[in-house]
Amino acid sequence: MKTRICDLLKIEYPIVQGGMAWVAEHHLAAAVSNAGGLGIIAAGNAPAEVIREEIRKAKELTDKPFGVNIMLLSPHASEIAKLVVEEKVPVVTTGAGNPESYISMWKEAGIIIIPVVASVALAKRMEKYGADAVVAEGCEAGGHIGELTTMTLIPQIVDAVSIPVIAAGGIGDGRGLAAVFMLGAEAGQIGTRFVVSHESIVHENYKKRIIDSKDIDSTVTGRSTGHPVRSIRNNMTRNYLKLEKEGKSFEELELLTLGSLRKAVMEGDMSEGSIMAGQIAGLISKQQSCKEIITEIVTEADKLMRL
Repeated sequence: MKTRICDLLKIEYPIVQGGMAWVAEHHLAAAVSNAGGLGIIAAGNAPAEVIREEIRKAKELTDKPFGVNIMLLSPHASEIAKLVVEEKVPVVTTGAGNPESYISMWKEAGIIIIPVVASVALAKRMEKYGADAVVAEGCEAGGHIGELTTMTLIPQIVDAVSIPVIAAGGIGDGRGLAAVFMLGAEAGQIGTRFVVSHESIVHENYKKRIIDSKDIDSTVTGRSTGHPVRSIRNNMTRNYLKLEKEGKSFEELELLTLGSLRKAVMEGDMSEGSIMAGQIAGLISKQQSCKEIITEIVTEADKLMRL
């Protein structure tokens, strides 16, 4: 199961781990890379020195390639953009913004650049400015999302660009990976299933909530602000949607969610925490190691594609 992505990233299997803030740290990234995929450290809103430490710890745990996801809305984005060059990180993925101002610096450093996109227009723009590949993310994904589904977004982006496309959103097993290959993608980005891996540092309450989820248990908040987020339903999402319906301001809505992701990931608060997860959560029924997850997905996808 070799694609251009495997060659580009020097990985064994066409699987990329999602850059999930508070979740995707050095333990998870190293475990995914050691299992043959591409592990990702999520910078989120963390200061540059915190990410420097995460990168160095990951290097102690793996000699395989891994990447850093930079959230471009972060106040520390510019520092982290320089930091990945200093630390010789081989791959950078970006989200929540436009990375154009950093691309030439990363190119000179030999860094592989993979922006996350949710539209054909942005994918074409990223190719024009030198991106090596794009992650095309459908609205089935957890966390911050666009409007189009994976089924409709992937083939349109594949037709619009010549660089490899990594599909994200709704991939939780070998069937999902085989499906996005049929749509023209050359790898799958997986987030939610890795959240419940043994190596994931998230609170056990969070893992259990995903495993116990049904197909209709996620919801989207923030559509009124232009920043939609998919999470598992709880008291926080109900309150948020109520305030949205009442027309509350962006500042009032932001106050409700301040620190809520940390509450869920680190403290296990399943009532007021933000339990970010994709619609695929209803398909996840067990905890496994990253190696077991990747092996199971790749084996199933390979079998289906041979059929």
